[in-house]
Amino acid sequence: MYLNVAEIESAITSLHGMYPEATEIITPPHTTHEGRTTRLLRVGARQADEVPGILLLGGTHAREWVPPDALISLAADLLEAHGSATGLGYGSSSFTAAQVSHVVENLNLFVLPCVNPDGRAWSQTTSAMWRKNRRPAPAGSTGLSCVGVDLNRNFDFLWDHTAKFAPDADVHTSDRPCDPQVYRGPTAASEPETRNVVWTLDSHPRIRWMVDVHSAVPVILHNWGSDQNQSTTPTDNFRNPDLDAVRGRPNDGIGEFMPETDLKIAVELAERMNNAVRAVRHVDYGVEAAYGLYATSGTSDDYAYSRHVTNPATTKVFGYTIECGEDFQPVFSEAEEVMREVSAALLALALSAPEVTDGLEE
Repeated sequence: MYLNVAEIESAITSLHGMYPEATEIITPPHTTHEGRTTRLLRVGARQADEVPGILLLGGTHAREWVPPDALISLAADLLEAHGSATGLGYGSSSFTAAQVSHVVENLNLFVLPCVNPDGRAWSQTTSAMWRKNRRPAPAGSTGLSCVGVDLNRNFDFLWDHTAKFAPDADVHTSDRPCDPQVYRGPTAASEPETRNVVWTLDSHPRIRWMVDVHSAVPVILHNWGSDQNQSTTPTDNFRNPDLDAVRGRPNDGIGEFMPETDLKIAVELAERMNNAVRAVRHVDYGVEAAYGLYATSGTSDDYAYSRHVTNPATTKVFGYTIECGEDFQPVFSEAEEVMREVSAALLALALSAPEVTDGLEE
């Protein structure tokens, strides 16, 4: 059975209690609209400021029940294997005891399994297909769909899509509070859940990679989602107001700038994750830039990578979205298979990320 919100928090407490030398519980400062506190479990034998980190997000969209369970399962598997000095296997995707030890002792995984606990609780008890958080409806709006914000449209990256994109760019977001799916919120980072993710990045500058686990397509997405990637014209980027009237159109010769080296890193790591997924049970998620799915604004992965462009003093964070499985709420036997795919992908990333990133950036 899928974990509910209380069980997710209980699992975090239990894992820390069982493996205190290799974990830390971190509590972000912002409570949700319904008064919930969501916590992170840092998995790693070294201190947060000693070694590079990967931020893992799940449950951003309420109806996507698999990702939070997948992240709890990964943390439990990794800690148990490290504690017993054994390897891990997910189908034909296998990791030796030495590789498990390397991840736990030379990296930190910042696991935030349920970004959106209010939404998950609502989805699991009242409205299964609920996607947003539970921000109260604005004054004068009474429809059921007027509650909530799509947290993955609320980050401070080209958030105001009506001003920052071409009118015909077909950006999958909305400025209408009663949009039932993709309302972006009243302001950028208006939501406490969004601010908790921002706080985590701000507070832990050794984080260099971030994966937001979603469902379902499936596909592994890398930056950017706002426009097609290009590596030739640095001035064609999200900070250029001259592009506001044309941004987001396909095949128009204008795209979002990403240095060639960064693009190679982004693709290489995504492909290694996909290879690990495919080895579990021969399912090929595929790899593409997020824009290939559809144009987006205010997403977590683009926000994470954009931070070092907006403020060069911040750490460069490569952002990914894993869209796992083919259903939001598959039968649990299938969900367990999808969790294995996610776990394999994230372990492959943990093993590859420093090597690939440092090797290509040198």
